[in-house]
Amino acid sequence: MALTRRSVFAAAMLAASAPLSGAVAQEWPKERPIQIIGGFPTGAGTDIFARLLAEPLGRALGQTIVVDNRSGAGGNIGSEFVARAKPDGYTFLIGTAGTHAINATLYKQLNFDVVRDFEPVALLVDVPNVLIVNPKVLPDIKSCADLLAAAKKEPGKLNYASTGNGASGHLAGAQFAQAAGIEIVHVPYRGTPPAMNAMMSGEAQLMFQQSIPIMGQLKAGTFRPLAITTAQRVAALPEVPPVAEACNLPGWESTTWYALFAPKGTPEPVLRRMNEEANKILRDPEFERKTKDMGLVPLPSSRDEFRQVQARDIDKWRDRVRKSGAQVD
Repeated sequence: MALTRRSVFAAAMLAASAPLSGAVAQEWPKERPIQIIGGFPTGAGTDIFARLLAEPLGRALGQTIVVDNRSGAGGNIGSEFVARAKPDGYTFLIGTAGTHAINATLYKQLNFDVVRDFEPVALLVDVPNVLIVNPKVLPDIKSCADLLAAAKKEPGKLNYASTGNGASGHLAGAQFAQAAGIEIVHVPYRGTPPAMNAMMSGEAQLMFQQSIPIMGQLKAGTFRPLAITTAQRVAALPEVPPVAEACNLPGWESTTWYALFAPKGTPEPVLRRMNEEANKILRDPEFERKTKDMGLVPLPSSRDEFRQVQARDIDKWRDRVRKSGAQVD
């Protein structure tokens, strides 16, 4: 059968591209250290988890992993940096349901698209928020029932801190207040450290805060946990009931996740290897113990499964953001 000029060209292009994937898989990541960009400050949950992940991931890949936080704008500065980065397998983002689901609705305009400008690499962990109070500031509130009674007695007197407008803690608080029929005042701060300082000083009275940064304070008794936002209890805080149970709000839950993203166009062999190594780490008994001690739930999954979770959560959080009235220009 005679070959047309077009078919010869197509065959040549296919032959030229075939060894590329193999070369990428063989050479990467020998060239230089890998960056994991975080969109939140040092001490935030993403920073703590990224550093925990970096050590075993670096060993598995035979390369240094550098965690670089570029915080601001609800994680958007870090996300934009990665969206614009060269897709060569040396730059990744530790993203969240906030940066890659909530922000799609929360921000009127983004300089990137949370789906089209990224490659989903690996879903990492499910991250609950814990409803906490400072026992020195609210000594009489020892349960969610006490909290609801106080809020209903004096509507608008209690306030709750968050790490920023539209953050998962803000939306959890708005969702909680709406479901419980109470009025509590939202006070946003610029990230985890100032929100924690406000809670410790008594400037803020209660908060829905991710479990990672506050496990030490919970164990020390600095904060009193009233409920957790998961559907079930978590291993690290077995005595803390879910909001649905503690606050008599059947079906109520509000969690987020951490995940790895790469710039669009990152070679498929790199994405596949990163997914495989991340899943191995999440299934490692010692790493699993460490994550569970932080109140987290490991979520090893395929890239397609991760893509489906993100699409579902974009829809879910769109509804919650609109109901909360949160909006950032």
